[in-house]
Amino acid sequence: MSLLAVSEAAERLGVSTRQVQHLVARGELRSLARGVVDETSVERLLAVRRGSHTRAWAEPTAWAAVALLSAREAGWLGESQRSRLRGRLRGLGAEELVERARGRASVSRYVAHRSAGDRLRVELVDTSAAAERLGLVATSAIDGYLEATALKAVVARHGLMRDDRGTVTLRATSLDLDVVRDLVSASDVLAALDLAESLDVRERRAGIDALERALGQFRG
Repeated sequence: MSLLAVSEAAERLGVSTRQVQHLVARGELRSLARGVVDETSVERLLAVRRGSHTRAWAEPTAWAAVALLSAREAGWLGESQRSRLRGRLRGLGAEELVERARGRASVSRYVAHRSAGDRLRVELVDTSAAAERLGLVATSAIDGYLEATALKAVVARHGLMRDDRGTVTLRATSLDLDVVRDLVSASDVLAALDLAESLDVRERRAGIDALERALGQFRG
């Protein structure tokens, strides 16, 4: 695991040290000790932002964007909010969508004993199965959503160890998981967003391409 001083992280991201502290507080960067952050979390944020400093949407708006692109109603937003969001989506490219929608969940990565895989998947809304449909080879990696209130218990129950290069990705959200399941069944938009945040070039490209297609269909 590589470490960076907050000042080094700020220089790489092109922000102030105070902004780095805000990013840590929001869970977008991982702090390992006072004044030190994990380098991989910086690399992931750079991959998502790609030089931009666009502010992420609030969680309900980010999920509404996924819903609208998946031909769902996003009833947790008012009609006027949905109308404005539809207009914004028509003007977005895939790269900006990835950056805007990153607030849909708090993401953390772990390593797990191989025996934990099947048991862990049962507790998640798993998006990794979409990888093959998006042109990637099957993977044993675990990537899924769970309720934010359940995160600590799941980590403890399965003996997960925090590691930003691990193959278990947990995405903690406050959205009802039944809604997340419906979105996963409706389209590959959510899975594409997850892939587009990857440090793996092929995964990121597959995610971006799928999002461009979804945005094109949405514009009609």
